[in-house]
Amino acid sequence: MRYFQTQQTETLNLISTSNKIEGHFFECILCYISNKRTHCTSLEGRGRVVAVTQYNREGESRSILISLVQSIQERDIVTYEHSRRVATYAQRLARYLGWSRREAYDLALAALVHDLGKTWIANDILNKSEALSDDERRTMERHPVIGARILIGCDVHPFYVETVLHHHEAWDGRGYPNGLHGEEIPLGARILTVADVYDALTSQRPYKVAFSDDAARERLLRGAATTFDPTIVRAFLHLLDTYPNFTLPQSVCALPQSTRASQQFPFLTDF
Repeated sequence: MRYFQTQQTETLNLISTSNKIEGHFFECILCYISNKRTHCTSLEGRGRVVAVTQYNREGESRSILISLVQSIQERDIVTYEHSRRVATYAQRLARYLGWSRREAYDLALAALVHDLGKTWIANDILNKSEALSDDERRTMERHPVIGARILIGCDVHPFYVETVLHHHEAWDGRGYPNGLHGEEIPLGARILTVADVYDALTSQRPYKVAFSDDAARERLLRGAATTFDPTIVRAFLHLLDTYPNFTLPQSVCALPQSTRASQQFPFLTDF
């Protein structure tokens, strides 16, 4: 499957050189991903040991994620609505790029929890209308790691962990948390980044007004090959032009009937 393309040697190299965030715990996250199919290890996190085992329980992971999404909705409706739009963009963009229905749906689930870590950040930072201080910015930039920590604690599939962990990496290596560069960044995270930024730009936030669609497109174009994978930016903009309301035919996007989850997320499956 396309989201098992993480190279173990590359991951282990990142472990040996990582010094940018939370030292030991970041190494544990990468070990967790690199050992995702055949190994068993244990990680110390928040006072308990999390057993990491073989992952053949994708359906179980999806059920856990659905519960996490519901907790986000209860904690912060603004984050939930943003995540819902990002999930819609990411699912349709993944299908447009040739991902299978199941793969695109799993990416949408990852998108729904991509800001899970923000639920552990104080509201006075999240909702601050002025510029963040350096300390506040560093706290905010920890949210991908916090989200990955929560997902590991829930024992979900590593695809979701690495997608959430890396959704703020940049194509030119200047992103966070680990400064991955180009195709070192998992493809799902690269898709999610474009969807996330487009919705952030076009949404009203405490610290900014909403960008127009044209202004948001211009910002994406300017960031192609620096912040974003240029191939994904081109595909996203073409998709916006082709489907102005950002809908695709149901035959392209809908899940097979046996795996539909319309009661939980009709915006992903019923269009």
